[in-house]
Amino acid sequence: MTVALSSRSTRAAAALTAAAALLTLSACGSSSKSAAPASSASSSASSSSSSAAGSPAVTGKITVFAAASLQQVFTTLGKEFEAAHPGAKVSFNFSGSGTLAASITAGAPADVFAAASNGTMQTVTKAGDNAAAPVTFTKNILEIAVAPGNPKHITSLADLTKPGLKVALCAATEPCGAAAVTALADAGVKLKPTTYEQDVTSAQNVVQEGEVDASLVYRTNVLGAGGKIDGVNFATAAAAVTDYPIAVLKDAPNSAGGQAFIDFVLSAQGQQVLTAAGFEQP
Repeated sequence: MTVALSSRSTRAAAALTAAAALLTLSACGSSSKSAAPASSASSSASSSSSSAAGSPAVTGKITVFAAASLQQVFTTLGKEFEAAHPGAKVSFNFSGSGTLAASITAGAPADVFAAASNGTMQTVTKAGDNAAAPVTFTKNILEIAVAPGNPKHITSLADLTKPGLKVALCAATEPCGAAAVTALADAGVKLKPTTYEQDVTSAQNVVQEGEVDASLVYRTNVLGAGGKIDGVNFATAAAAVTDYPIAVLKDAPNSAGGQAFIDFVLSAQGQQVLTAAGFEQP
C-alpha cells in the first residue's frame, strides 16, 4: 500500500510540473505579443527622427541689406541666428533704406532686404526684385534726441524753432525724414533744420558729437546710444510710427538661407530681441 501510494504521488507531481511548464510557455507567448506595439512605436519614433534630421540644413553666406536703424539689433540677431545654424554666416550691409533700395534695383546681390518704411520697400517690389510679398516685422517711433541732461530744455517740437538752436533732420527721401515731416506737419511746426543727414544714424551722431543741439531720431537710437544722448517724447510721434517690412529678394544667391533668417526675425526669440531694443510689435 505504501509503495502504491508513493507511485500515485509521483504521477501527480509530474502532472503538476507539466502544467506549470505550460503556464510558463503561455506567459512567454503573451509577453512577446504585448512587446510588439512598443517595438513598432520605437520604429516610428526612429523614422520621425530621421525625417527631421533629413530637413535641409541652413548653410552658406546670407547677405542682408538692412536700414541703418537696425544695425545694433540685427547684429545681435545675426549672432543668435548663427549660433542656431552653425553652417550659416550672416553678412550685413547697413545704410539708409533709400540707398539700399537703389542698390538692389541696380542689381546689387543680396538675399534679404529689411527697410524702414513700406514706401521704400515698394521701390523694390515695383521693380519686381522681391521673391515674395514683404512682411512687417516691427515698428519704430520718433523721439527728439538731445545732449545728456537736455541742456537746452527742449520739451516739444515747437521748442526746436527757438532762435539759435541747431537742429538736424534725416533727408526727406529716407524713412526717418519722411516720418519727421509727418510729425512736424501734424504739430503745425515749420522747421528749417541746420542740416539734413543721410540716415538716422548720422542724425544721432551729430547730436552725440555736439554739432547740433537736437535731431529727430528713432527711440531705438536713443536707447542704443548708451546714455550718450537723451530722448524727449512729443505728442505727434504716434502719428508718424514707422513700419519695417522684410522680404527675400528675387535673385537671392541663398534664398533658402534668406527665408530662414526672416523666419528667425519673426519668431518669438527674434521678436523678444527687437522689443528689448525698443522696437514695437508689428
